[in-house]
Amino acid sequence: MNPSKIDALFTTDALLQMFPKERSDEFFDALFGDASEGAYDIELAYGGTDGNNLTMELKLRERPGCCLACNLTQGLPQVFSRHPIINVKGVVEDVDKLLGDEATCAEWSLGFTEQREKAMHIIPINISLT
Repeated sequence: MNPSKIDALFTTDALLQMFPKERSDEFFDALFGDASEGAYDIELAYGGTDGNNLTMELKLRERPGCCLACNLTQGLPQVFSRHPIINVKGVVEDVDKLLGDEATCAEWSLGFTEQREKAMHIIPINISLT
């Protein structure tokens, strides 16, 4: 497993293919019946590798005029882990396909919500590689 080869795979286009921008609106439309009710946009990012672990990140970016409060995001890992629109399992399957012969995704889990900035929180997707 070559970390620099893996890093090069996760381009902006590859990430948007795995998690299109429209998915945020689809999630809030399903949750509230109106996409404009959502307080944040969700973006998939590559967090890097460390040994046999790869981290993807679900970045929650506050929408203009909204508040990205910690109490809004702390319970999200449990919701996101099983929500069909967010589809973390499908994201991990896409990561596995993208990795090709470099590595294989084994188990995955969502970490705790981290506040990186006032207007951005992160939910890590921790993936074990074999």
